[in-house]
Amino acid sequence: MEEISKIYDSAKSEEKWYKYWVEHGFFHSEPDGREPYTMVMPPPNVTGVLHMGHVLNNTIQDVLVRHARMQGKNTCWVPGTDHASIATEAKVVAMLKEKGISKSDLSREKFLEHAWEWKEKYGGIIIEQLKTLGCSCDWDRVRFTMEKDLSDAVIHVFVDLYKKGYIYRGVRMINWDPKGLTAVSDEEVNHKEVDSKLYYVKYKIENTADEWITIATTRPETILGDTAVCVNPNDERYKNIVGKRAIIPMVNRSVPIIADEYITMEFGTGALKVTPAHDINDYNLGVKHNLPSIDTINPDGTMSKEAGFYIGEDRFVVREKIIKDLTELGQVVKVENIRNKVGYSERTDAVIEPKLSLQWFLKMDKISKPALDNVLNGTIKLIPDKYINTYRHWMENVHDWCISRQLWWGQRIPAWYCIDAAKPACREPVVSETDPGKCPHCGSKNLRQEEDVLDTWFSSWLWPISVFDGFKSPGNKDINYYYPTNDLVTAPEILFFWVARMIIAGYEYLGKQPFSYVYLTGTVRDKIGRKMSKSLGNSPDPLDLIAKYGADGVRVGILLCSPAGNDLTFDESLCEQGRNFANKLWNSFRLISGWKPEEIKPTDDAIKNSVWFKNKLNEQVEIIEQYFTTYRISEALMAIYKLVWDDFCSEYLERIKISCRNGFPQKIYDDTIGYLETLLKLVHPFMPFITEEIWG
Repeated sequence: MEEISKIYDSAKSEEKWYKYWVEHGFFHSEPDGREPYTMVMPPPNVTGVLHMGHVLNNTIQDVLVRHARMQGKNTCWVPGTDHASIATEAKVVAMLKEKGISKSDLSREKFLEHAWEWKEKYGGIIIEQLKTLGCSCDWDRVRFTMEKDLSDAVIHVFVDLYKKGYIYRGVRMINWDPKGLTAVSDEEVNHKEVDSKLYYVKYKIENTADEWITIATTRPETILGDTAVCVNPNDERYKNIVGKRAIIPMVNRSVPIIADEYITMEFGTGALKVTPAHDINDYNLGVKHNLPSIDTINPDGTMSKEAGFYIGEDRFVVREKIIKDLTELGQVVKVENIRNKVGYSERTDAVIEPKLSLQWFLKMDKISKPALDNVLNGTIKLIPDKYINTYRHWMENVHDWCISRQLWWGQRIPAWYCIDAAKPACREPVVSETDPGKCPHCGSKNLRQEEDVLDTWFSSWLWPISVFDGFKSPGNKDINYYYPTNDLVTAPEILFFWVARMIIAGYEYLGKQPFSYVYLTGTVRDKIGRKMSKSLGNSPDPLDLIAKYGADGVRVGILLCSPAGNDLTFDESLCEQGRNFANKLWNSFRLISGWKPEEIKPTDDAIKNSVWFKNKLNEQVEIIEQYFTTYRISEALMAIYKLVWDDFCSEYLERIKISCRNGFPQKIYDDTIGYLETLLKLVHPFMPFITEEIWG
């Protein structure tokens, strides 16, 4: 027998075994007669590098996949990356800037050449990093949301939904990123609590000698776009002025004073300035009360010609200037320091500007109904189930989805416009999977394609179908065998934005759920409760942790503190605990390997100890399997940890050493080897490298 080293070398073991697994195709799956176990990886951004959230999410996925594989199921874990329109375009723009090239100097085609070049060079980093964690994905099936077949699926679905009447183009209030110059979705907005000021400004009541109404606002630069003042109809202070008109300062515009129960009487003065073009709630009031919208802020965050003042100046510079000017006019009553939440673009960190914009939308009311019904009736189970009410609230109050983005990197919207527009019908876009060539109404060949691309989520919502080519080749053997998938492991913050939309697509296109269980992880936080992030500098580099503690140690460390759906407090000492556990397992193996069995009769004590551990092991195997069945992954690990460390190493092996001090009976040796093999099988999904090393 090969001599066993005193110290377990995790780095050497990890490199050796991962290469062996991949070379022998142990992770690859093809449809056969076995029960399939399928999971699709939430595709990380192609711009991404491994962070602690990825470690948590992918470790849980790998544990589930390895456990299913050991049950004899045909496991297929599909990996891939997301093209991440906003993030990738920002990276490419920054790269070009370093070379002295501006995006505006390039044609769309030339820019996309640079983008693809960037993707080929940097886009696979996170995939390689996941391998160091031990992820047993089917690497022959790796997909990318902008590869041709998946892009074709996106275009096909857009055209299909347009023809069904679900997709339309219209002016709506959206989140606008003035730095990225694009619309962004709600989940791409980070709301931060910041120090702000609340400005109290008085507006004159029209046709009065000296009557005023005071409003409170945090955004005085938008006063130039006010088209009404609103109060609560039950507010006694203002009942006598509802129906009158107020004069907007500086622009001297006469606007109505309206009443609506939306207004909170307790906030500020109880009177609200209404700027329909620059606030979603004001927009809704504007629609309800038929108010005009005046867009006073340009896409780049500067004041527009419609503002009439400060044209071309930055909105935040104007905030200071307009207060100074209004103070000189005697219309600033007071200024208060407050804390309030402000939306920032997740991609560029620019302050979001709510903005009326001509965009493409997907109607969500009818198409989303099966996705609500099948979570409520239990066809799809959310773990933990506390998220069902959150899901129900979102889905019952669903808004139309803004699916267009003002970018070049992404699937370009397949809509063409007739430039000649010879007939009224020519003004409607021609939506087609391929270039229509000419206008179907007037025959003109002078067509231009829509400049916008589709929201990245509009490709990833098709992921469980498109990775198996369910659109390219309906009813193919892969989609028939692997769909619906079994489990999805993801973060609660994208429950609506991604999970719900995948469910919608599943029922719309295949008539069934895309997965049966959704395991929602918590957020990884530091010791003082802050979310781990690179910007805060409180997140360790997972690759450094793996180098220090081994992949198995890091996997155990992240799972020791991660019950489903609850945030976890991560501390590096947990990885040390994981490494110590690996060492404990290694030392127990070395101890047993040093025994020299003999054909002698076991003592009563030895038999008694063996029977005790056998019963304990059988009992715990059932409990651990029950933990897996109920997705209590951390509890399964903790039960295994105690079983190995306390019951096997500290109790059983110590007792056996004493009861066999005069020689090791072959039977006790065989029993112990059998127990160790069972323990290795239990540990393997969590710690694949050391268990494979010992087994081998």
